[in-house]
Amino acid sequence: MNNRYSPGNALSRLTAAACFILITFCAIGQTSLSSTYFSVTIDNTGYITSMKNTSVTPNKEFSPSDKPSPLLCLFDSKKNVYYYPTTATFGSGSVQLNYPNGSVATVNFSTVNNTYFKFVLQDVVPRNGVDVVQWGPVNTGITNLFGEILGVARDTSEAGNFAIGMMALNDTTMGGPANNPMDNGNFWYVIHSPDPVRFPLPSNLHEGDIFSIGGDGISDVAFYSHPEEYYRILYGDAAYVDNQGRISIQYHARDRRKKRSVYPPPANNLASNAPNHQDIEPVPFVDIKGSAIALYGCPDSVALLGAIKNIVLTEGLPYPTYAINGSSAQVWIKDPARYTPDVATAGGLFDSTISYVSQMGFKAIQAEDLPFYWPNRANNGYIDGSPASSFPFHFTAGNKTHKQFTDISNPLGILMGRHTVTTSLGNGTKDVSPIPSDSLCVINKRILAKGICATDQNITVVDPAYLNEVGSAEGHDASLNIVKIGKELIHYLGVSSTPPYTLQNVTRGYWGTTAAGHQAGDTIYKIQPTLSYGYDGLVPNMNLQDAIATYYGNVSLINGIGYIDWDGEEFLFDQGLGSYSVKRFHRKLFATTTAGGMPYLRIMGATLSEGAWHYQSVWNVGGGSNMYTPGSRSWGIEGKDIRNVAYCNYFPATFGITYGIASGSTVQQFENLEAISVGVGVTYMLQLQQSNVEACSVKYGIFSAIRAWENARAAGAFSRMLKKQLADPTKYWHLSQVNANSWNLYAVDASGNNPVLYQSLTRASGY
Repeated sequence: MNNRYSPGNALSRLTAAACFILITFCAIGQTSLSSTYFSVTIDNTGYITSMKNTSVTPNKEFSPSDKPSPLLCLFDSKKNVYYYPTTATFGSGSVQLNYPNGSVATVNFSTVNNTYFKFVLQDVVPRNGVDVVQWGPVNTGITNLFGEILGVARDTSEAGNFAIGMMALNDTTMGGPANNPMDNGNFWYVIHSPDPVRFPLPSNLHEGDIFSIGGDGISDVAFYSHPEEYYRILYGDAAYVDNQGRISIQYHARDRRKKRSVYPPPANNLASNAPNHQDIEPVPFVDIKGSAIALYGCPDSVALLGAIKNIVLTEGLPYPTYAINGSSAQVWIKDPARYTPDVATAGGLFDSTISYVSQMGFKAIQAEDLPFYWPNRANNGYIDGSPASSFPFHFTAGNKTHKQFTDISNPLGILMGRHTVTTSLGNGTKDVSPIPSDSLCVINKRILAKGICATDQNITVVDPAYLNEVGSAEGHDASLNIVKIGKELIHYLGVSSTPPYTLQNVTRGYWGTTAAGHQAGDTIYKIQPTLSYGYDGLVPNMNLQDAIATYYGNVSLINGIGYIDWDGEEFLFDQGLGSYSVKRFHRKLFATTTAGGMPYLRIMGATLSEGAWHYQSVWNVGGGSNMYTPGSRSWGIEGKDIRNVAYCNYFPATFGITYGIASGSTVQQFENLEAISVGVGVTYMLQLQQSNVEACSVKYGIFSAIRAWENARAAGAFSRMLKKQLADPTKYWHLSQVNANSWNLYAVDASGNNPVLYQSLTRASGY
């Protein structure tokens, strides 16, 4: 067990001081904000002292009496010191917060659409060392579910049914505490029981205890190592739990206009992912000024499609939509009615793939039997050549390019996608070799001590600091330990411990670059790589990342590709800019495709973050028994962990790539798969290999059954209470479509026999 940086630690240390402040400062007024379901009171010291569910009588209080919530904290990252508000002066729609360091923050606030409270930081003057601001932590008494990516505390019980959440209203504001120098979310286990009666903690575990993920930090299946429900894996830090299981929420914004040098805490406490010292490049115009959040409280049952959707639409946040399964209504990708499974191809033959997908009512095809797609700006987006010289899609009547394939699939409302390595710039791509870009991400800069010719192996540096650290943010792959001098990449391992400080085990002209002479005083750039295992590449800096986002957008437009799978999505964090980098990348990508006339881009990712939540449609985390076993209808450990993260953050869970249709398949197997998928809120990738499908005697019955479930899901026909029944793996179902707007749901036995009408379903309004 290892307790590292925590957004709660600093606050707990100042609890006594905060209480003293509450007592000793003279009252100069307070303010209360109210929405349809929620009221908040901010006192004369700038603390939230009351948060009530006003839709019940008596109103239910969610603000713990022993943990008032600072509206806004200030943080000095050089001193590693938080400043908490001491006094608050309220005006009309604004408050001035005073801090012990002499800073004054001006915050505007309002109630919007009677749904949420909007807070906007006008500025902090004077700064007095402050370079980060933190909204909250907003401490709640909720102990049920916490969404660490989206920043939400949820009581999903029928008796409680309430959610309190926070949402960033611009790209510069992001989930998590101010004292996380890399702005990356946590990736470890925290002990938290969502239901102490069903999942009591053993005596040796306590709420809030931290444990490392499993495995070596490289093999992703081994990350997920605890089957118990009270081991909750974390994918972010916008929410956390205290030692009583109470949930708190925080967002922050950072002044990114100056260069920073950091030595961050490890993301997952494993030696293979131990941190490197890293210089983080400045980002012009990105400041704390203007940071903005929405704070909402409402019944959990309406939080996603009520409060959160209202915030997204009103504030102009990303809102990808599409029409599915014959509906004319545009459906938000976060609506559970749009949780549509996809197809992963296999076998290398595409004759019938589009037909199969159309019959099942699925949305997208991932060409999984084609290799990873690398971003290579040398092809200008013409990935099959211009004119076409590659025809990767095998059809019996003649192979096709990406554009020829999508010219068939897109008019049918079926997207085609590829499996990428996100921003990993590999050997042989334009920005790496034979001439490496000057816009690669640099984690350290050093000075060449004396000149060298093209064949010299003795490369000496003025300052050896941190050059003994093996490159890459994860895995520390020795093959990716690279420096750049001029236009040459050089591989090395280690640096001598005594003068002259000399790089060890040097390979000149690495990755096809040209070895050349360099002068004393030239800059040596240590480059940030990704990781090995087929992803070997270098990370771009922010300017080059913008160009790669535009490149991917052009790939989509030129080739008709409306579906992208970000394998290695975590590479977007490797510049040290956290979710800001993720948001900026996707905003640039979507701006490119939208301007080109592509109304929807389906994004699948290998991870999920606060930065990707608005843009990402589904999650890609493998498959097999480690995720979900359809035969026994049981979750593997990885599946359990991913399911809990997704569900708690209002995002579709996933089975990963599941079994396909084969000679021994039955209709009931796929009814079972669909029932759990609809009940829990799950997508999956159905593996389809043409030879196997054609060997199945009941393939059309399977197509029809899947289509009925998907039509009903897209129609919003399943109630919240019915979904709980469908999620029960001990129950079996058959769904029959009566007409375009109605379905009959039957309870059946495990073989699909003895049907008994359970409920008649109809299309919901708006679908």
